[in-house]
Amino acid sequence: MHPYLPNTPEDVQEMLGVIGVESTEALFKSIPDNVRLQKDLNLPKSKSEIEVRRIVSALASKNESVDELTCFLGAGSYDHYIPSIIRTLVTRSEFYTAYTPYQPEISQGTLQSVFEYQSMMCALTGMEVSNVSMYDAPTAAAEGAILASVQTKRKQILVSKTVHPETRAVLETYLKFRNVDILFVDEKDGVTDVSDLQQKLTADVAGVVLQYPNFYGIVENVKEIEEAVHNNKSLLLMSVDPIALSILKSPGELKADIVVGEGQALGQNLNYGGPVLGFMATTTKLMRKMPGRIVGQTLDRDGKRAFVLTLQAREQHIRRFKATSNICSDQTLNSITAAIYMATLGKHGMKEVASQSFKKAHYAFQELTKSGKYKPLFNKPFFKEFAVLCPRSVDEINEKLRAQGILGGFNLKKANEELGDAMLIAVTENRTLEEIDRFVKIMEEI
Repeated sequence: MHPYLPNTPEDVQEMLGVIGVESTEALFKSIPDNVRLQKDLNLPKSKSEIEVRRIVSALASKNESVDELTCFLGAGSYDHYIPSIIRTLVTRSEFYTAYTPYQPEISQGTLQSVFEYQSMMCALTGMEVSNVSMYDAPTAAAEGAILASVQTKRKQILVSKTVHPETRAVLETYLKFRNVDILFVDEKDGVTDVSDLQQKLTADVAGVVLQYPNFYGIVENVKEIEEAVHNNKSLLLMSVDPIALSILKSPGELKADIVVGEGQALGQNLNYGGPVLGFMATTTKLMRKMPGRIVGQTLDRDGKRAFVLTLQAREQHIRRFKATSNICSDQTLNSITAAIYMATLGKHGMKEVASQSFKKAHYAFQELTKSGKYKPLFNKPFFKEFAVLCPRSVDEINEKLRAQGILGGFNLKKANEELGDAMLIAVTENRTLEEIDRFVKIMEEI
């Protein structure tokens, strides 16, 4: 038997006896010899708990996190402040063990937390209905694109090249197997090329995917794009930063049809990449074609406030082929985390986070570019991220920054070779004036 399974030889014999098999070998005799390993796995001998803990701790100590490093890296995941109350609440067993609420009458706590999350997401995005929830921003964008295709009965999606490259890659994968064509709209000076978009808008286009702020941190001019999209009777899908929506015009105000995004900034740890939280919100018109589930509020027979699964058109509840999506689970704990974060900060707190991020990013930009050693890559309005051209290799600069305890920006050459030695720098409310000044000083010395 496998050395890591805790069954004693006596346990094994007892189990074999119950099922009427003489030996473990006889148990697997139906498996052909040519597909069996025929040797022991190349694993060390089993160790005690003390030994395993020491090994794992030694491995973990090789990692460095934003607790040790001053972080100026963004490109999709951000080092925002997480109030201490969040961990205390989300690790309570009634939240931590919550699963799909198949029986609403015994899942009122889970349903209420989801209802509050959905309500706050609608207020933040300016949309009419929100689901709970998606895996992450890229898969949420893919689900939104599929929704647009189903709603319009068209088989083409336009995606701006200023959308995050990971989102573009996931969109290509998802749409390929839904027989939906994907075309990319060129970028020009860091924003979507509207003239190229207008040329590619045809009667086959179901929707257009736009990021706000975009991958370079720039705030796109959505109004002109929205008019072109809706004049073509296509749907506008916006992938958004929820923190930015506290001070920018909401997608609802900008007449978006589908809003998706990454909720990691809403109280979620970076966790070396996950788990995170994808979200989706739409107009009421599209509600019945949304993936995931929607929780509603009602009254029970005693007239008390109660919560129900209003819409649940997913394969766990209906026949698989009738499901709007085959997403197998959601990120309920992460959405509860986001709800606690938004409730803790409130409207004014969220605006303060966004305002500080905005002001500190612009301060860092001004200080870093004023000597002329680092030049702006684009001359466009940005939120909390900006790109600069570097006088030498970004990887080389980041290596030197790392030696000084700083996690540098994203190497844009990884996303687009044509951009050259360009660095995408993120600044959140977590960064202090002293940290920004030190970052600029070291960058200047490099």
